[in-house]
Amino acid sequence: MQHGPVGLRLIRARDARTVQRELLSNRAWLQPWEATVPGGIATFDMRVSIRRLLQQHRDGIGYPFVMEYDGEIAGQLNIWGVARGSLCSATIGYWVSERFAGRGITPTAVALATDASFGRFGLHRMEICIRPENRASLRVVQKLGFRYEGLRRRYIHIDGDWRDHHAFALVKEDVPEGVLARWVRGRVPSDAGAVPPDAGALPADD
Repeated sequence: MQHGPVGLRLIRARDARTVQRELLSNRAWLQPWEATVPGGIATFDMRVSIRRLLQQHRDGIGYPFVMEYDGEIAGQLNIWGVARGSLCSATIGYWVSERFAGRGITPTAVALATDASFGRFGLHRMEICIRPENRASLRVVQKLGFRYEGLRRRYIHIDGDWRDHHAFALVKEDVPEGVLARWVRGRVPSDAGAVPPDAGALPADD
């Protein structure tokens, strides 16, 4: 998958060294947003991680990609938690190296991945969950017109604790022309992805 200088391709075993180097050189940039395991120890053995991702792909429950810019690996994008049957849904997660930030790589890659999910992969719904503090990722879903669907309390273990996440989603019928085409043509609704001002408020006492 390609749009301009931005490419999205299935991760390969031989990408391990490059991806691991990017992760280690971007620790301060990525750590606040990285998933962790309660009581576990972080590992950066990308050979093991890639083997697991490719096994998920063979099992039909994930699509692990690298994002490229002018042919150079700039980050990762994973379509995970693929549910078939009556759901036909999945979730997107991603990271991009700091040196590639600001070039439109992530929204382009997310658009490509979502279009592929609704087309080639036979999915109906795509979700992205983002920490309220992650303004860069919030801009991605707003640019692409993902719909805000609510706050998930203490949803994912990130950087050593359970963190709240805003949930955004699109279904195939939302984007008949495709996510990428709608964005490139400037047809994303101006209020798309807007988070209500009280979205993080705790419910009032009864």
